[in-house]
Amino acid sequence: MPYPADRERDRPWVMRTYAGHSSATASNALYRRNLAKGQTGLSVAFDLPTQTGYDPDDELARGEVGKVGVPVSHIGDMRQLFDGIPMGEANTSMTINATAMWLLALYVSVAEEHGADRATLAGTTQNDIIKEYLSRGTYVFPPGPSLRLITDVVAWTVSNVPKWNPINICSYHLQEAGATPVQEIAYSLSTAISVLDSVFDSGQVPEERRGEVVARMSFFVNAGVRFVEEMCKMRAFVRLWDEITRDRYGIADPKHRRFRYGVQVNSLGLTEAQPENNVQRIVLEMLAVTLSRDARARAIQLPAWNEALGLPRPWDQQWALRMQQVLAYETDLLEYQDIFAGSHVVEAKVDELVEGARAEIDRVQAMGGAVAAVESGYMKSALVSSLAERRRRVESGEDVVVGVNKFATTEPSPLQAEGANAIEQIDPVVEQHAVEAVRAWKSSRDDALVQSTLADLRAAAKTDQNLVEATIACAKAGVTTGEWSQALRETFGEYRAPTGVSAASASGDAGAEIGRVRERVRATGEELGERLRILVGKPGLDGHSNGAEQVAVRARDVGFEVVYQGIRLTPAQIVAAAVQEDVHVVGLSILSGSHLEVVPAVVDGLRAAGAGDVPVVVGGIVPPDDADKLRERGVARVFTPKDYELTQIMDEIVTVVREGNGLQTGR
Repeated sequence: MPYPADRERDRPWVMRTYAGHSSATASNALYRRNLAKGQTGLSVAFDLPTQTGYDPDDELARGEVGKVGVPVSHIGDMRQLFDGIPMGEANTSMTINATAMWLLALYVSVAEEHGADRATLAGTTQNDIIKEYLSRGTYVFPPGPSLRLITDVVAWTVSNVPKWNPINICSYHLQEAGATPVQEIAYSLSTAISVLDSVFDSGQVPEERRGEVVARMSFFVNAGVRFVEEMCKMRAFVRLWDEITRDRYGIADPKHRRFRYGVQVNSLGLTEAQPENNVQRIVLEMLAVTLSRDARARAIQLPAWNEALGLPRPWDQQWALRMQQVLAYETDLLEYQDIFAGSHVVEAKVDELVEGARAEIDRVQAMGGAVAAVESGYMKSALVSSLAERRRRVESGEDVVVGVNKFATTEPSPLQAEGANAIEQIDPVVEQHAVEAVRAWKSSRDDALVQSTLADLRAAAKTDQNLVEATIACAKAGVTTGEWSQALRETFGEYRAPTGVSAASASGDAGAEIGRVRERVRATGEELGERLRILVGKPGLDGHSNGAEQVAVRARDVGFEVVYQGIRLTPAQIVAAAVQEDVHVVGLSILSGSHLEVVPAVVDGLRAAGAGDVPVVVGGIVPPDDADKLRERGVARVFTPKDYELTQIMDEIVTVVREGNGLQTGR
């Protein structure tokens, strides 16, 4: 039914573009341009050192500064990032997790300098660590202390920044890690239960304000191209969240129980091959979270058509913004009540998803909740297995990906005629300038005040005191991101999450092909007198481990002995492991754009260690020009997203090993 009056027309969602790179100055200029184009909210992308708690001059930050987001090392950077932007009026989403408390402290401190009252600030800190252990990998601390930091932020914001969403519980990254719709619903709602239980058990929120806590819980979801199923997934989310908050927590007000979510549609579902097809994928995915009035997103950010190639340019981001604006302002979508109400097909699918998710939530709760299911490796193994099954269906052609495994014949794309200029290029001097700037900042501060506030933070961390005010004191004193994180590392320790590889299974082996490659692995091992060993490495701070895990699983399935130690390793650590394990090949996985810095460091390190004959192969988002540079530096093969058949990749790696050992390479 249409709304009876224009005033009842549904309002448009908040329109964002996930953006930030190079420096606070460059990102500030980008934000101002985006707002001038009609964007109604900011979505800040931070670089990996900021997300994982390192300053630009740290060894682990090498090659990562300003690549996938903006570096924010201290309050001076935050001042520059929001220069000229009225923070009291802005709606700012910050994709930040392990260091969420720190970035919120910087944001609040700068907003106060703008004259904004804390109570007026609106926005979101992502702040979901559980999914970081399962997918994105930007965790720092163990699960227990991480949940404590989340709890403190939630409790503090409810009292001090009541319009702020202190957490975005992210099913988005779960889908990218392989989650089925049932797993996506179940694992994200299990995370929400763990957070709410922790907040209420902490005693920081009085009984009468529990509804306010629930009302500020927000979610960040993924929308894939199966838009009917995705729309039904959102309706299932709405139903289950209402049920959980009413029955488990006794929240009486329906407004407090409303499922509030924002969306970024599926970035990892975009293809490098025929990337122009990504435009229609993005539009269809947007429909999944807008068509249903009763489960419509309240904030949307869309990727650009060329994100599978590299960092999008401002024009590419503008195109994605215009997609939202055409749907919201040119169509009649917002003039109608829910167009699926009463649909037998939709209700049946929603019932199926609700039933499956409810059973999986019960399974996780029986294990002790989401944190226990992370620590045991259960959820990670389930996701790795689901992703392996998804890849099997694509490789077999059971699931069609247009332009990739079917309809691959294509005309040259005019959108890519500019070659390397078709994506945003980050000047290498950005990192050098950031290193110099953070060292200059440290030398100009009141060091006694810095050390005093850090000592207060360490002391508070050893108690059950809420850490937000101590963190704000650090921010105002000029403490850096790395110093704040290191102070808590010293108290809480660091953590390496289960990889999920050992327990995962790739169901439905591709029969003859996988058997043929397994025979090549066996025969090559016999010729060399030992079983073939591959080290799969994740150098630098890139925590997107899904690809590396799938490579490790397939390598194991074809007969390699696999050495995989997880994410966030320095080139030196990878070299040491390769030498110690006496591997026959090193495979490096990188999605963050740091390949030109960290890959040569591994190649040079192997040579220095007397293992220069060990070939190195690379997989990730690597532009063609960069791939040529890597080959010139001694890399044996470069695989990009268009190389989607893992068994063929394994076959090529066997050829690389045979070439490196002087064996005939005939297949």
